[in-house]
Amino acid sequence: MKTLRFSKFFIPAVIISGLIIISCVVGLLTKGFALGVDFQAGLIQEVQFAPSAFSLKWSGTSNAIISFDRQNIHIVISGSGIENRTYTFPFSEYTTVNNLTAALKSQLGNDLEVVISNPQVSTDMLVFSSQGNPYLNDEVPYVVHYLNPQSRSIEIAEVRDILEGGIDSSISVQSIGAPSDRHFMIRITEEDEDRSINPAEVVRLLETLSYGEVALLRSDYVGSRFSKNLTDQAGILLGLTLLLILIYASIRFKPQFAVGAVMAIINDGIVIVSFVIWTQMEFSTTTIAAILTILGYSINNTIVIFDRVRETRKISADEPFINILNKSLSDMLGRSVITTVTTILAILFLFIFAAGAMQNFALTLMVGMVSGLFTSLFIAPGIVYFLERIKNKK
Repeated sequence: MKTLRFSKFFIPAVIISGLIIISCVVGLLTKGFALGVDFQAGLIQEVQFAPSAFSLKWSGTSNAIISFDRQNIHIVISGSGIENRTYTFPFSEYTTVNNLTAALKSQLGNDLEVVISNPQVSTDMLVFSSQGNPYLNDEVPYVVHYLNPQSRSIEIAEVRDILEGGIDSSISVQSIGAPSDRHFMIRITEEDEDRSINPAEVVRLLETLSYGEVALLRSDYVGSRFSKNLTDQAGILLGLTLLLILIYASIRFKPQFAVGAVMAIINDGIVIVSFVIWTQMEFSTTTIAAILTILGYSINNTIVIFDRVRETRKISADEPFINILNKSLSDMLGRSVITTVTTILAILFLFIFAAGAMQNFALTLMVGMVSGLFTSLFIAPGIVYFLERIKNKK
């Protein structure tokens, strides 16, 4: 196989790496991280302005649990001495709220109390909130909402203004989906450690906008102490990972190889962080998982290349070290590229078909895979070569 002169690109690769580091620092100073709720104390909620269709109460001695999917409502009856029974009500069979609630009453009897707000609503419009308790009881009703596609859209400014008027904290509002969905992501930063934010207060404020009831689709709260502990633990985890890799590579190879491997994966981490900062992707525990995954992938690729360098050095002991590097990298080029491309193809399908945090995870992995290939072929060998030259001069 023809030997390619990878060494010609060692210095340009270091320059590119330096520019990426500068870009990361500039982005960190000017834009900062879009911290997820895991790392930023406060409340994050997904809400949808949707009027109530009907509500349910349960007064029976057994337990009644409600669950749902896009095509059905399921109610599970269980309890001591009672055989579990599941009642399923398909929306295709019960097309209106009136038909659906009649079927609920017919099969579950007088223990189920149903209050109908709009009997003619199509079951295709139903929206289920996480705000209600899935265990039905006779005190707090479980409310089922609906969304009419013809409803008037709501501006983000209206939502932000009403929340800022009632909550003394930093608030950001993001629209999700089409304007007619009236679906919003709300993030409220907790600035006072002694005061926590009540999710019910947010819903109460939003309902004063006179657009009807609000369905709470998701609610996550992280206290300031937990947020700080999680941030510290993430930093310690990354530091320990680098230290263990340095120790492992030092034992398996010479110290200059260990330094090259660690500097390469640090570069991979900086690439991912820079990408997350400039795209303003949410930085969460999923991002930490992506970084650790890339570090593992990159160090594996680098170790395989270093193994080939060591084998080639034993066979061609009289060859200059730069020639040994070029030959080893040329031998491993096909393996490295094929491995990276096939892995990216698998992740690409995850990116296409997933959504939300999983899609961001896949995108971060793809960027990290490309960076890992670059650092394994140019950064790590280049650092080893420069350290070897310094050692020989001494």
